[in-house]
Amino acid sequence: MSASASLLRGLYAVRSELGGRGRKRGVPTVVSFTSTARFPFLLHRRRSPSFSRPLSSAPADEAVASERDVADAGMDAVQRRLMFEDECILVDEHDNVVGHDSKYNCHLMEKIESENLLHRAFSVFLFNSNFELLLQQRSATKVTFPLVWTNACCSHPLYRESELIEEDFLGVRNAAQRKLFDELGIPAEDIPVDQIVSLGRILYKAPSDGKWGEHELDYLLFIVRDVNLNPNPDEVAGVKYVNRDQLRELVRKADAGEDGIKLSPWFRLVVNNFLFKWWDHVERGTLQEATDMKTIHKLT
Repeated sequence: MSASASLLRGLYAVRSELGGRGRKRGVPTVVSFTSTARFPFLLHRRRSPSFSRPLSSAPADEAVASERDVADAGMDAVQRRLMFEDECILVDEHDNVVGHDSKYNCHLMEKIESENLLHRAFSVFLFNSNFELLLQQRSATKVTFPLVWTNACCSHPLYRESELIEEDFLGVRNAAQRKLFDELGIPAEDIPVDQIVSLGRILYKAPSDGKWGEHELDYLLFIVRDVNLNPNPDEVAGVKYVNRDQLRELVRKADAGEDGIKLSPWFRLVVNNFLFKWWDHVERGTLQEATDMKTIHKLT
């Protein structure tokens, strides 16, 4: 291990910057790609003119910014802060890091469509010792897909050193550990990063409403742990564990439009394509056999 890598592991041993294993490289399959990016700290910073305008910006730009401020006036204060402060990692379809931009810009459908903005994300699938899957209902104040049911935790690694570590996918797993605490109140020591298994990656695009949406290269992370939950109401409206039959019934109700149940598009894609066969590996304790981090599955 290089001196710089050792320093990184030491620096990020605290809870907010936690370490673990890193990312392996591999040869891509015909339909997939692997990242060759390292730490791109000098990459150009992509920002909206609304958030980084020079003092001499034109009145037209100021008018656009003013209109945007009015349009976003109803946004929840916590979500607004995260939208402006969090910097997502921009990638290409090969999962190479190409830059970074605000969470706000990364979720604007006009930006997604006009600039093809694609950002790195993760989805955590957490099972208890009875092999039941934890679901969360997203809070009503979430900007994208409020009040939909989804997997335990869904978010983004940020453009920071500890979450850019490519070796063994450590950066993404560090981010997952951080967000499991932020959203569900699960302490870092209850979710060791070396027990988070990276199973695969998907690439998808999904509009949420006329303004917001997702365009993500999503890492699918699995872990089996019994944990204590203390959900953050700014992020989570509800939680529950389900077995396979209960999940199938939830999917049926969502399809039928019963009880107002909706599922997130990324969760539905994983359920339809992978989840139940991977659930077999969860129960057998053979998750590593299901791992395929060379393929990027483009799903619609």
